[in-house]
Amino acid sequence: MAEGTPKDPTQELDLELVRRVQRGDGAAFDLLVRKYQHRITALIGRYVSDWSECQDVAQETFMRAYRALGNFRGDAQFYTWLHRIAVNTAKNHLVAHNRRPPTDDIDAADAEQYDLGARLRDTDTPEREAMREELERTVMKAVDALPEELRTAITLREVDGLSYEEIAQKMDCPIGTVRSRIFRAREAIDVELQPLLDVQSATRERNRP
Repeated sequence: MAEGTPKDPTQELDLELVRRVQRGDGAAFDLLVRKYQHRITALIGRYVSDWSECQDVAQETFMRAYRALGNFRGDAQFYTWLHRIAVNTAKNHLVAHNRRPPTDDIDAADAEQYDLGARLRDTDTPEREAMREELERTVMKAVDALPEELRTAITLREVDGLSYEEIAQKMDCPIGTVRSRIFRAREAIDVELQPLLDVQSATRERNRP
């Protein structure tokens, strides 16, 4: 955003981190990657089904974003800009592998922070990196196993970042139904995640000085 105050604290923080990267602070870009890597991976997973390919495309997305960050002026939200790079990178990947990309792009309007991102962030030891990858795989499998109406609702909310009102319009149902579907979807995902989170918690306790 060229002038004035950004619309919300998240946008303001993103813009400050971008400015730090543009001034040569590589650690600031690491923070942006940590913040959005899980949401970007989930987004790419809707184009690229293979897990290892999805990870490669996500890495390429952040590499492209880093190279292009010098031209970012804040006219759009950082995540909206990053989302666009991810979609283009995923589609280019499909074309390069002789696969047809979808005709309709996944919209990033009013994107919000991916709620599961906070619970997946951690320090970069090999063990914790492996745990993050396992958590991500478990989330994606849990989402795939949901009934269609729950999967659609949670995806529109967590991946596309739509508001409850927008989801209600897209799914042609009351907002209360949307809230119920998202709540049930999160419960189902949490059931699958809980054993892994328990292991992670136990590991932290054992490693605590």
